[in-house]
Amino acid sequence: MDNVLGHAYAVLSATAARWQSLTETPPVELLTRTPATDEWSATECLQHLVDTEKRVFPVRIKSLLAGQDFQAFDPKTQGAKPSSTPAELAAEFARLRAINLKTLKTVTTSDLARTARHRELGLVTLGELIHEWAGHDLMHTVQAERALLQPFIARCGPWRFYFADHDQGQDQV
Repeated sequence: MDNVLGHAYAVLSATAARWQSLTETPPVELLTRTPATDEWSATECLQHLVDTEKRVFPVRIKSLLAGQDFQAFDPKTQGAKPSSTPAELAAEFARLRAINLKTLKTVTTSDLARTARHRELGLVTLGELIHEWAGHDLMHTVQAERALLQPFIARCGPWRFYFADHDQGQDQV
């Protein structure tokens, strides 16, 4: 992708609105429902995005711009548990994302080749991090939507086979 900064900015700019919309109407019990063992609810996905907006992406961008190595992030040990309503989390995510988009706007095409060492992954470039950030956003938003989908799949009867790629196999509602 030749225009990673423009394309990533477009994706990252849209995520907060998607989450605000996603948390406005569905009932809290649907948003907080765990779809399967060891899977995150939609709210847990959003909490993870809030965590990474605070402690991962802005820190890593600044580290890469300064040529400084950085630590790995383990959501199991360093992530927070949701303590706010989904709508409050979405508002916090939107606030943090607006700040981080300003940071992203400072990155230039020539900065994309800057490197630093990630404790677990080794040498990485800022360009790779920007790709990962946009992909991370999309992945966890899709994961949340898949979590919301599960109770509907479980009770759709003969149509269930149409959802095979998304069905996590739990029959509880």
